[in-house]
Amino acid sequence: MKSLLVLIQSSENAPVAQLAKAALSAELSTKEIDYSVICEEDIDFLLNWKKFGEERSALILAAPLAPEKPSEVEVPVCTVALPRLARETRSVLGQLFPKEMGVKEEDKATDSGGTFLVGVTSCPTGIAHTFMAAEALQRAAKAMGYEMKVETRGSVGAKNELTEEEIERADAVVVAADANVETTRFAGKKLLETGTKAAIHDAKGLINQALALEVEPAGAKSSMPGGLKRPPKKARTGAYKHLMTGVSHMLPLIVAGGLLIALAFAVGGIYAGEEEGTLGAALMQIGAKSAFALFVPVLAGYIAYSIADRPGLTPGLVGGMLAVQLGSGFLGGLAAGFLAGYLALWLNRAIKLPDSLQGLKPVLILPLLSTLIVGLAMIYVVGPPVKVVLEALSGWLSNMQEGSAITLGLILGGMMAFDMGGPVNKAAYTFSIGLLATDIYGPMAAVMAGGMVPPLACAAAANIARSRFTPEERQASKATAVLGLSFITEGAIPFAAADPLRVIPCMVLGSAVTGGLSMYFGCELVVPHGGIFVMLIPNAITNGLAYLGAIAAGCVVSTVALCFAKKPLKAEKSVSASSVPSAA
Repeated sequence: MKSLLVLIQSSENAPVAQLAKAALSAELSTKEIDYSVICEEDIDFLLNWKKFGEERSALILAAPLAPEKPSEVEVPVCTVALPRLARETRSVLGQLFPKEMGVKEEDKATDSGGTFLVGVTSCPTGIAHTFMAAEALQRAAKAMGYEMKVETRGSVGAKNELTEEEIERADAVVVAADANVETTRFAGKKLLETGTKAAIHDAKGLINQALALEVEPAGAKSSMPGGLKRPPKKARTGAYKHLMTGVSHMLPLIVAGGLLIALAFAVGGIYAGEEEGTLGAALMQIGAKSAFALFVPVLAGYIAYSIADRPGLTPGLVGGMLAVQLGSGFLGGLAAGFLAGYLALWLNRAIKLPDSLQGLKPVLILPLLSTLIVGLAMIYVVGPPVKVVLEALSGWLSNMQEGSAITLGLILGGMMAFDMGGPVNKAAYTFSIGLLATDIYGPMAAVMAGGMVPPLACAAAANIARSRFTPEERQASKATAVLGLSFITEGAIPFAAADPLRVIPCMVLGSAVTGGLSMYFGCELVVPHGGIFVMLIPNAITNGLAYLGAIAAGCVVSTVALCFAKKPLKAEKSVSASSVPSAA
């Protein structure tokens, strides 16, 4: 008869330990497996094995976090987290006794086989970089002989979500995110955090880095939950990431509000908001007076949340609302978000309370103090000067002469193509979105038009100058064109990554031309996304034909420049750009 020793690091009276013992009894009572369980809070696994287990056929070691396998034990060993042992008792036993537990060999191999990785990807808009990074990680893992599951946190929420069992099983975790992602669920795992661009360009390197990390031994000091060691990564922290977290939560409000305003104009004309009781007025109330009224508070709230977690959310939201009321707009919202976040973070660390009063800190003390300080600062210190700056900026933009408007369009359009979804691109995009709240729509039109040019030009050039592009690039051009029409600039990244010194300047040139022409023609756009398809909505954009002409002109400039700049490929040379996603 086979025999099993189960050693559990836990108090015998702990509910999870009692549940695990009951589950073991239920699974093994009808099997021909003799077993015994030892449960101690300070158990010495090796000592107990030598004392009670040397005649046993197999060994299970369970602790709050899965312990390491002892090298001295020669029989089959399964190390497992205690909660998993309680939940998945049959699966755990099946790793040691597949025949007795009725587990197929292929199922066993899947559960306890080679290296298994998990990951999370997220970008501010959650449209392109999120899925491109996930695809790159999965492709690299497969090429290296590993299995990997990646959770994507895009614009429609989390997809392919990781389960507790998958996280427990993982040998390492890669989080490639440009927006804030909660990582406490990965405590006790090798965890590498970086940005989406790093995952797109060097997924294999990131996987190797993650596997090379170490988990600190129990008792070692660590500033992170779970005793993790992580390499310092600038991409993990900083103002840019906090800003992008705010933008990612703000964007749906801008899109919904802008489209509803456009529909209000389509239904009720230019004065739709003034005719009470009409459908146009109702749509204007929803879009302009509700959705648009919330986007600055949400921007500020989630900037603060990214910095200080939950303690930052309340003062950030209140500070953002005060920015709206005081007339300091999105600039005041930015100031409120960062002030609230860093203040809440400092207060949380500085205020020390006895254990009996700790419960008051998150629900009373931190919200009260941080909201009071941020509110007074916004009213008396930040709000008035920021309002003056915003009014001056709005006045300058509203009264720009022709030359100034073209210059601004050239700059914004070029920025959109410079890094195609990176910090420079997002800076131009965020600037233009912020101006929507002040009824300035020209820069938004220039930015979206300029952002459509790189993927459209790459797709056109790949089909015109075919000898200068690889078969993979020509095949990917179809999806790239669709991404361009949808205002997903990131579709051009694989082309730029394969030949950056030639592709990027060509893209910047065409996008700058498009942005300048859009401002010259006086095109205005009331919605911040949607690409060419927003033209189907009446009044979403002014001077529509001129706008299409500006986009076409920029595409022609970039396409011609790219056809001349790219050199014909040698027959044997093939540089893959197949990482363009098939859908946004």
